[in-house]
Amino acid sequence: MSAEVELYLASSRSLKDKRRVVNSLKERVRSRFHVAIAEVDYQDLWQRCVLGVATVSSSFKQAEDVMNRVVRFMEEDLRVEVVDHYIEQR
Repeated sequence: MSAEVELYLASSRSLKDKRRVVNSLKERVRSRFHVAIAEVDYQDLWQRCVLGVATVSSSFKQAEDVMNRVVRFMEEDLRVEVVDHYIEQR
């Protein structure tokens, strides 16, 4: 199962600011939920980012739960605003 989460970083004033926040968020998500995560779009924009997240599980319900928790976790991070997200079921 995979997800894409589009983020807005209001306080970012440079690509360096953005990278600091995005890399921190990716590490926190990776270590907390044991998922694969990468920046997949808007690498050259200061205040926008799309993160791709993937997980594998023998249980569809468990994978769906992990993806929903990842999105909620990002929504609770005050450094970013979740603009949009979708979870793809394969």
